[in-house]
Amino acid sequence: MDVRIGLIFLLFLLSCNAFSDREQKVYASPGGYDLKEPVRYRVRESMQEISGIVLFPDEHKIMAINDEEGRIYQIDVNATQPYPYFKFAKNGDYEDICHTDSGWFVLKSSGSLFHVQGLFSDSVASEHYKMEKHGKKEFETTYYDPAKNSIIMICKNCEDDKRLGVTSAYRFDLATKTFDTSAIYQFNNQEIARLAGSDMRFFKPSAAAIHPIEKRLYIVASVNGLLVISDLQGHVQEAYNLKHRLFLQPEGLAFAPNGDMYISNEGGYDGTANILKFSYKSK
Repeated sequence: MDVRIGLIFLLFLLSCNAFSDREQKVYASPGGYDLKEPVRYRVRESMQEISGIVLFPDEHKIMAINDEEGRIYQIDVNATQPYPYFKFAKNGDYEDICHTDSGWFVLKSSGSLFHVQGLFSDSVASEHYKMEKHGKKEFETTYYDPAKNSIIMICKNCEDDKRLGVTSAYRFDLATKTFDTSAIYQFNNQEIARLAGSDMRFFKPSAAAIHPIEKRLYIVASVNGLLVISDLQGHVQEAYNLKHRLFLQPEGLAFAPNGDMYISNEGGYDGTANILKFSYKSK
């Protein structure tokens, strides 16, 4: 009897600690947004693995990647018909899409970039640029920085970063069509954890975009359940916890010119894929 009472007391203490940990997590919103009040758009069955989005130019023309198919889809949030799509490469693990002054690029998880040509036509093709970086590497995030005329790719899981406690970003120069051999900047993982009030060890970004008004970088990290804001040199400024019931698996991030933010969630095992719109109120 004493043993059973002891076990029950131990379980009670553990449950109290778990509850206390949950209570300590703070859910707030960055200036200009209310992360509790999005407009929700469900997406069709063909996009349950939506992994990257670009507004081109608004919510009635969102260009999106479906993880495995080597296709770019054109989404209208009010569509009742199947989404048009364009096949640019064979099936593979595609993670993000990026629109630049040099055209459209799609990121593969290995760090390769596909320059898509002839989009919106019947003769879509792509040119493959392979990242020559040794060691284990996995990428899910890319964004266009016009000031650098470059595509920036952020590691999700890169072997070199783990022992250093950082998350590295690499540059693809659009003028020369070449990758830099070293990181253009690195995020400090401990600083992100401190700002978020989290005990995370590794920062694993899943999407990013430059805010058109603030000129800061917004990053979502699905694994960490975070929205992180930094300057364009990788200095982290803010971090916000995301509620899982709303952000099931955030894999895409894009902005409208007025600052409205769109975050796409894969469906996974938890529900239906969607796109969340957060209206921006200028600070």
